[in-house]
Amino acid sequence: MLLEYVEEALRRARYEIIEDEEPFYGEVRELRGVWATGKTLEECREELREVIDEWVVFRLQEGLRVPTLGKQRIPTLRGAKTHA
Repeated sequence: MLLEYVEEALRRARYEIIEDEEPFYGEVRELRGVWATGKTLEECREELREVIDEWVVFRLQEGLRVPTLGKQRIPTLRGAKTHA
């Protein structure tokens, strides 16, 4: 379930080149605060994968809702907070 969710998030990621030591920037706009940088596109993508995974785990630990991405959803625990 988590793996499929992360893969769907990566499919939705948008990348751009920025002026920085790590010029590749990627984000998943549907997941607030999820972004990463890297020296190469692949490095950026791998960093973004880790950020997504950690973001989901954090939200679940805090009882926060994890947004549905297409058909991929991660059920929240009972008593989850509904704010994003």
